[in-house]
Amino acid sequence: MRFSNYKTNNPVFSGFFWDNQKHSANKMTVLGIFTKSLLCIIAIAGITAYVWKLNEDGMPVKWLTLGSMLAAIIISVVISVRHHWAPFLVPLYTIAKGLFLGGFSSFAHRNYPELPYQAIGVTIVTFFVMLLLYQLRIIVVTKKLRSVIITSAVSIMVVYIISLILSFFGIESYIWGTSWFAIIFNCIAAIVASFALLLDFDYIERFKNKAPKYKEWLATWGLLATLIWLYVEVLRLMQKLAIRF
Repeated sequence: MRFSNYKTNNPVFSGFFWDNQKHSANKMTVLGIFTKSLLCIIAIAGITAYVWKLNEDGMPVKWLTLGSMLAAIIISVVISVRHHWAPFLVPLYTIAKGLFLGGFSSFAHRNYPELPYQAIGVTIVTFFVMLLLYQLRIIVVTKKLRSVIITSAVSIMVVYIISLILSFFGIESYIWGTSWFAIIFNCIAAIVASFALLLDFDYIERFKNKAPKYKEWLATWGLLATLIWLYVEVLRLMQKLAIRF
């Protein structure tokens, strides 16, 4: 079976692991993905801490947070259509996400000092739990499971996009509130983000030592996108619970 004929529903990795494989001597490795992911995470942590400190010193970072979020979205779209640009765009994505998380986390820290640290801990634990479940094949990534996760993720993103657009017109969506409906929505989003990690693990395993070397950056981008999404959902959920209780 040729990998060029294989179709995937993963919105982050779709089409990334089989384009022009015969033209690449070096192949994607797990070590390469791990190294790049670790470096990007360290960079994100450093930038986040710096922006966090700026906010603590009194510098307003609201527009920096919003601008970096939009920049990360634009960069992601460009990566999706220009795969070979990933080695240059993923570092830019890392910077944008670091700026975004710095502002986002500092806002939460201002009212609930312990929440960002707790959210980081939950994200790390969830990552390793899902990795263990995947490695032990307690959860097997089947075609049906893949379709359910992707459909759920896309639906959640559509709701967020619509809510963001409505906010520009002064209409506040229900998902930003602290009602039980909003809390349940956050719980579902966090669960879907957790299961999305299984898709990342699955595709890395499928195409390790097969895909071109530069696509390690695409795999790194996928992992970063999922981990950051999970962290944001966990932190938002904790904020809502703290406010309500």
